[in-house]
Amino acid sequence: MSINELYLARRRSAHEALDGLRNGDRIIVPTGAAEPPALLAALSERRREWRGVTVAQILAMRKYGYIDRDTADHVRHVALFFGGATRAGGQQGWIDFTPNYFSEIPSMIQRGQIGADVVLSLASPMDEHGFFSLSLGADYTMAALARSRAIVLEVNPNVPFANGNCHVHISQVAALVETADPLLEVGLPAIGPVQQAIGGFVAEMIEDGSTLQIGYGGIPDAVVMQLTNKRDLGVHTEMLGDGILSLIEQGVVTNRRKTWLPGTTVATFALGSAKLHRFMHRNPALEMHPVDFTNDPALAARNDRLIAINASLAVDLLGQCGSESLGHAPYSGTGGQADFVRAANRSRDGKAIIVLPSTAAGGTVSRIVPTLAAGTHVTTSKNDVNYVVSEYGVAQLRGKSAKQRAGELIAIAHPDFRAELTAEAKRMGLA
Repeated sequence: MSINELYLARRRSAHEALDGLRNGDRIIVPTGAAEPPALLAALSERRREWRGVTVAQILAMRKYGYIDRDTADHVRHVALFFGGATRAGGQQGWIDFTPNYFSEIPSMIQRGQIGADVVLSLASPMDEHGFFSLSLGADYTMAALARSRAIVLEVNPNVPFANGNCHVHISQVAALVETADPLLEVGLPAIGPVQQAIGGFVAEMIEDGSTLQIGYGGIPDAVVMQLTNKRDLGVHTEMLGDGILSLIEQGVVTNRRKTWLPGTTVATFALGSAKLHRFMHRNPALEMHPVDFTNDPALAARNDRLIAINASLAVDLLGQCGSESLGHAPYSGTGGQADFVRAANRSRDGKAIIVLPSTAAGGTVSRIVPTLAAGTHVTTSKNDVNYVVSEYGVAQLRGKSAKQRAGELIAIAHPDFRAELTAEAKRMGLA
């Protein structure tokens, strides 16, 4: 049977494509914009037909009907990272949470620690050799393909065909659905004076020829906006977004001076605009790879001058970063922060940078605290933290004593809280 005949034989409606789903199946859905909307809408409509089905995903972008307390015994979401669609359910306990390092999710799937009976994913149109590109989310999806009983693709002409290790052949596909709806787009966030100030401090720390890992958010994008005078930057990151695209378009990112995979922008998932998707299509200077390749600290550290920029919710006076919960209540997840902090620490002349505004709740709460609140999930440990940056400056912690760290962090706290923090530091024997 030819590849075109195989394609036609596998084509189904979204509802029909789920006919092979069984009670107790464990479904894997890729990161963010790579989630397949027609298939997840069909799963939502049919959810009461099954029992004990789970859907594991690191970042759900839309709250589909199956994300529902009342039908969680039929189909339950398992978050590998919380976002707006799943946070409330996680805090209320009817959405499950599996702690993880992003880089290790593929090995957890390979070892059967995270089940992968069925994969549902967006995909590009099939090429002349019978391959689809899972360009928007190679992440852990490629590992799941190898373990799953059934691969079901939602094929959309707006999905770019990217290079890298992100392809699946028609012979592996159990069913496919054709859609042509516009893809989910995520624009650049608003940037205020606090973000601009933090971005300015971070930009000063980035030398020409550095390789960047930059996440999504106001502070990372504020950093990007202040890098336009840099030269020959490289990119080895988990998320590819419009901020990085703007640096490529301006000639700031060339990847020429990367010491590993020179000439190539490397990422594991994309979250941005239609313009970004067009840029990705068959671009020879871009490769999308699984997350155990992009985020492996030993591999990423092959890049000299690796700069990892990640955000936190709170940092205590020892430097412990609580980046994923508010006390015991989950807010997001570890994601790739720990991966890239460790990678930058191992990189020759690398810098691991944690960024955070000095206050929250309209200036009434300090984000630099004596101790993290009870139950806070520690994302970056005191042994891994290096630089912490607020709008008031830069604290360099690695190699410093506990007392020195406390002093560095109090110096970049909001002035309204420095006296209180100093008094607490004295009480704790840190001043």
